[in-house]
Order: sequence, then C-alpha cells, then structure tokens
Amino acid sequence: MKISEFISQYNNHPVLFIGTGISLRYLKNSYTWDSLLKQIAIDLSSNEEFYLDLKASCTEGRVYNFEKLANLLEIEFNKNLQDNRNGKFKEINNVFYENMKNGINISRFKIYITILLKELDFREDKENELAEFKKVRKNIGSIITTNYDSLIEHLFEFNKLIGNDILLSNPYGSVYKIHGCISNPDKIIITDNDYKFFDEKYDLIRAQLLSLFVHNPIIFLGYGVGDENIKKILKTLFTYVEPNSELATRIRNNFLLVEYEEGLDNDEITEHDIDMDGFSTIRINKIKTDNFTNIYKCLSDIHLPISAMDVRKVQSVVKEIYSGGEIKVTITEDLDTLRNGAKILAIGSEKTISYQYQSKSELMTNYFKIIDESNTQILTLIDKHQIQKQQYFPIYGFSKVNTELKSSEKLQRQQKDKLLSFLSSITKKIEHNTIEKILQDENIPNSYKANSIFYNVMENNLTLSEVEEYLRNTEKKNDTDYRKILCAYDYIKYK
Repeated sequence: MKISEFISQYNNHPVLFIGTGISLRYLKNSYTWDSLLKQIAIDLSSNEEFYLDLKASCTEGRVYNFEKLANLLEIEFNKNLQDNRNGKFKEINNVFYENMKNGINISRFKIYITILLKELDFREDKENELAEFKKVRKNIGSIITTNYDSLIEHLFEFNKLIGNDILLSNPYGSVYKIHGCISNPDKIIITDNDYKFFDEKYDLIRAQLLSLFVHNPIIFLGYGVGDENIKKILKTLFTYVEPNSELATRIRNNFLLVEYEEGLDNDEITEHDIDMDGFSTIRINKIKTDNFTNIYKCLSDIHLPISAMDVRKVQSVVKEIYSGGEIKVTITEDLDTLRNGAKILAIGSEKTISYQYQSKSELMTNYFKIIDESNTQILTLIDKHQIQKQQYFPIYGFSKVNTELKSSEKLQRQQKDKLLSFLSSITKKIEHNTIEKILQDENIPNSYKANSIFYNVMENNLTLSEVEEYLRNTEKKNDTDYRKILCAYDYIKYK
C-alpha cells in the first residue's frame, strides 16, 4: 500500500512520536545518545580515550548500556567541576550554586546538556522540507517526544508538557516531553538512576500516553526499527491489551514507523515484525525512505470532519467554563449579537450556525502561520470580507495557498495598484541592501524608516529572507507600517 492511501484512511487526528533522528535531520547541533555523551566527555577531559574507557566498562554483550554510561559520566563530570570551581566550566558552577542558594539541586552534568542543546542551528538544505513539516500542524492532535531540545515546540507552537504536567493536560496541541527538556534540566531522563525513577513513578503518565495510542493513529518519526523506546512502549501497551484481540489489531493497524534510509525515495508501506525479547512478536506498518516531504504532504492533505486546531479552540473554551470564576456563559441562536471578544462554542447544524472566526486584521496578523500551515480552510473567509481599495491586504501569498478564492484576481489587481501608487509617492529614495543599514542611517528620519524599508523591498534591494525574519519578529503587527511592508514582501515573493 502507498503512503498516501494509508494516511488517507485516518479518521482521527494522528499523534507523532518523535525521536532523535528528527533533530539530527534538521539541526546541526544535535546528537545521538552516544555522540552526546562523547562530546561531554571530551569537553571535560580533552581526551577521547577517557570516554572510550568509560564506554568499555559499560559493555553488555555486543551492545553498550548508555544509561549506565551516562551515570558514570555524570559522577565524573560533577566531581571535576566541584574540584575546579573557577576552571573551564565556571559558568556551569555559577548556575549550580545559584540554584543551590534557592534550595534547588540540579546536576551540573544536566545543566551542561542544556547548554549544548540550547540553540536551534538549522540545516539550510532542509528549509523546504521543514516548511512542509510545519503544514501538518493543523491535522496533528499531539506529539510525544523523547528529545530534550526545543525543536518540536518551536516548529509546532504546541504547549510543552514535562513530568507531572502531563497528567493535567489536554491532549490536543501538546508536546509530551517524556524524557525531559532543556528548559527544566532536573527533569531530564538520561542515567540509569533517572530511568529507574521514571519507571517507578510515572505509571499515571504512561496511562495517559496509552490512551492516545488506543484512540489515535501513531506515527513514529526519527527512530530505527530496533529502538528500545519503541519496544518499551509496545511492551507496555500490549501488557494491558490482549495481543490477539480486535482492539490490538486496530492499534497495530494505526501504527506507522517511518525509518530513514539515505537517498531512498520510497512510498510503499510494508509489514514488519518486531521481536520483543521474550515478549510476543508484534507486527507493525513500516516505510523506509529519505523522502519525508512526501509523508508530510500526505499528513497535511488529510480531510477530517474537524481540524485539530478547532478541537484545541473548543477545549480552551470548555476549560474556562469548567474552571468557573468570572466567565459568563450565554446561550444564543444569533451569533451577530455577541461581542467581538466573546468566546464561542456553537452546537447545532451547519445550516443553522455560521461563524466567521478571523477578521481581515487577524488574517494579516497570522499571515506567516497561515502560510506555514497552508491553511486553505481559514482563507475561504476572504471571499466573505469586504476589502477596500485603500486597504493593505497580502492577497498574493493567500492566493497561492487557496487557489479557489473567487475574489483573488480582483484583489490582486487592487493590491498591485495600491502598492505601486504608494511606491511612486515616495520622494526620499535611499537604497540599502540590509534593513539594519536602513535603521542605522541617520539621513532617514525615524518616522520614515518604514517607508524606506518598503521602497527597498519593492525595488528588490533586500533579501526576502531578511525581510521575512524582520516581519516575523515585529511585535506591533496591527500597525499600518507593518502591514505596508508585509504587503510589499507578499507582492515581491508571490506575484
């Protein structure tokens, strides 16, 4: 069966289970378990053989016990820093002692892990693939990851959950960081002692995750077929589910393991048996490929009765109702009578209830998010809005995402005339090739900086990547200056 056919059969929002391979694929500063420990050991001792000696002591048959290795390295690392207060790792010691003053004991070893993984240094050659990855956000219910870095929450803008926070969560729009996160180093699970604690104390968390596995399609990304994390999850799951039951069959059919093989462009799914080491053999679906873009496009194209984003909105409103306090619940059949800021949960038939849930202003504010996700559904609202000739509106990019807009041609002509008219009215035409030079040019008054950026965008003097970064980082997205530059960027990039 082809991947497109397999994923098109989903009738519920898939859950992604993401491993180290995804960070290795997209980040320059990412590590396997082995390479992370090796990096720390060499940074500590400046001697690769120091690490190799530790590794040799953790040999079990033909494999290495990295949990035990991490524990030995943590002891060596913490002792070394304790004996060398103001040495190479002085800043780590500063953080450690500042925490201790506040009664918080966090391992120096884990503090250093957060330093190594803090920055997100993206691989330039994966930019287009990452753009496709972002588009699946609208259809993904939640994400489970064993990674420590912040890549997934950065890309998906999901709510990050660590440790016991997982128990108090709504599954939609959440990233379950089951092995901890660099934002909270004391929750990082890496040593054998950490894993023992995790296995003893996290039964309720495991139950929460099992609920997702029973009700949602699960896609494993960034793991190999023999990965211990997958085996542990499957063993736990089929401890509670009878292996030969109808439920077990349904769960197995929902599992998809995406296994990486360099250079392979494959779209066929095969069945694969996983030997569970003393447990029953479990058969799951697997695709081996290097074409992740195709998988992301299939996930983005799923047509479900309700988007995952809409489910998150409903949960947000219901949570406020449950919490009590000052919230006011109003029952109405006429949505036009409600205030613009009102939270709305509409229950009824499609024929009796309609609600336009983003204004023209909100569409512009959320421009990059809509483009990133290729959110065609929300852009259908454009045909219902009255957009005047004098208004700035980034129709070109929106028209690329939703090619069915009836007003597209008219709005594009309208917007082109608006932009070219304003361009011709600019009298102070100073050319620069970076935004920074414009902002620092004393010959351009502060009140004219935005017009100068607009002019240089329209004249193709600035790189679109720099303009995009500037716009994404601008806080005042309701200002006319922002909208003016946004529409110039939109016109030059998508016309």
